[in-house]
Amino acid sequence: MATIKEIEAQIIEEFSIFDNWMDKYQYIIDLGKSLPVIEESAKKDENLIKGCQSRVWLNCKEEEGLLYFSADSDAIITKGIISLLIRVYNGQSPKDILDSDLSFIESIGLKENLSPTRANGLLSMIKQIKYYALAYAEKEEK
Repeated sequence: MATIKEIEAQIIEEFSIFDNWMDKYQYIIDLGKSLPVIEESAKKDENLIKGCQSRVWLNCKEEEGLLYFSADSDAIITKGIISLLIRVYNGQSPKDILDSDLSFIESIGLKENLSPTRANGLLSMIKQIKYYALAYAEKEEK
């Protein structure tokens, strides 16, 4: 399995082929369309990410010490953003998730090309993923 840094490098390379942000937005939308559909039963209030203007459901499960995420959103760009985060974090250990800095977000220019509400939503998504990692890390220590 690739490390978080390796996956981030792949994403940076993919985004480097686009010259303008309209093409990058389209790519993010396409990524969201390829996100596997989650079960309707996972779309419950406790899986909603607080702080996102659109509705984003994030689910996490642990298998053999690694975390796996599934998500959905009612907004196409937001769905693409969460799909990027899932790509980076899926199959990683809680410790690696907690230690990550997500430098690819700055490198591809994502944060500065989002509206303030979407940028806040991005931070909320990252925070929720890190909360899951923290919860599973603490569980492993016991």
